[in-house]
Amino acid sequence: MKLAVVGGGSTYTPELIDGFARLRDELPLSEIVLIDPDERRLSLVSAMASRMLLRAGHPATVSTATTIEDGVAGAQAVLLQLRVGGQAARDVDETLPLDCGCVGQETTGAGGLAKALRTVPVVLDIAERVARAAPDAWIVDFTNPVGIVTRALLQAGHRAIGLCNVAIGFQRRFAASLGVTPDRISLGHVGLNHLTWERAVYLDGQDVLPQVLADHGERIAEDVGLPASLIRRLGVVPSYYLRYFYEHDAVVAEQRSKPSRAAEVAAMEESLLAMYADPAVDTKPALLEKRGGAFYSESAVALIASLVNDRGDTQVVNLRNDGTLPFLADDAVIEVPARVGASGAVALPVDPVEPLYAGLIAHVTAYEALALEAALHGGVDRVTDALLAHPLIGQASLSADLAERLVAANRSYLPWAGDGAVRA
Repeated sequence: MKLAVVGGGSTYTPELIDGFARLRDELPLSEIVLIDPDERRLSLVSAMASRMLLRAGHPATVSTATTIEDGVAGAQAVLLQLRVGGQAARDVDETLPLDCGCVGQETTGAGGLAKALRTVPVVLDIAERVARAAPDAWIVDFTNPVGIVTRALLQAGHRAIGLCNVAIGFQRRFAASLGVTPDRISLGHVGLNHLTWERAVYLDGQDVLPQVLADHGERIAEDVGLPASLIRRLGVVPSYYLRYFYEHDAVVAEQRSKPSRAAEVAAMEESLLAMYADPAVDTKPALLEKRGGAFYSESAVALIASLVNDRGDTQVVNLRNDGTLPFLADDAVIEVPARVGASGAVALPVDPVEPLYAGLIAHVTAYEALALEAALHGGVDRVTDALLAHPLIGQASLSADLAERLVAANRSYLPWAGDGAVRA
């Protein structure tokens, strides 16, 4: 099987390769093509990937391409893991909103909107090229903001599924806490990408979440950055991203007191690339664990294997709502457990969502719909509307000010935002 990775020059890629090497029986790859316009990074990462596979005794070859067409031809799956604008653009996403008293985060709030504006047109162009060069290939999107990007891909008719590592991260942590293997744990995971709650933790089909919270509540609270008292009162486990909503002002104060995550990652990436350049390094560096994306490779392997081999197993993915959450439109993209096979993913039934969570899900879904409109059609007014609809912003003067700033800061990535940016 041939797999293409768009954004293959990412420092994440050895994490992916490590998973391919360990799970070779689950996903028997013969060729991995790394696609990236940055030839320096591509050369370093591809050489590192080849050494890792050689050390593991994996028979797959690693090749490179700088164009989509050259890389995806003949591929059965195409994995998207790109970052338009790199860490420099991410740094702006994380710092500009702080000037306006808003959370600075690359997928949540104003920073997430800026990333969507840059990313959606690029991903759609890539997807069109994939459709022409490899029409039967599945597109697996790990590119943030995953919910908005996946919605754009599905709306345009592409064979696409969104993927995030939050759910598998919780599954692995719960399994470790309970002293069992991960395959015995499944989740009552519900929400949108980066806006989810674990309403149940099933051990061999039995919900043990109350026991997990009683025995490990303090550690879980520390992991997600929220007060243990809140976790106990809710009786669910919110994802880390809920901290930006439940503790907004405290997060802003914290972010203003230290360098951006983008600055940290940029320095980390240079160290990683130096390691990848060393011909003696043939295993995943420990530093990569601090880069983020834990269990990314395992979730990617599981999803691709199910799509290609029609396994019909259950995985948490991003897919069309299609009535699963009745308070959302069918074309909304949700993140829930789904049955995955050769024809794609079908969401499993979800118990009615409590108003405390349904309200926020509906609110953010409305923002995502407006964010996608802004990304597809441009215009400062559309950007303003998306910000006005976001629960972390939502004030007229603030939304208008942020919209002007975001468009100005990202002008070089937005074809419609010339010297006189379009209003609508």
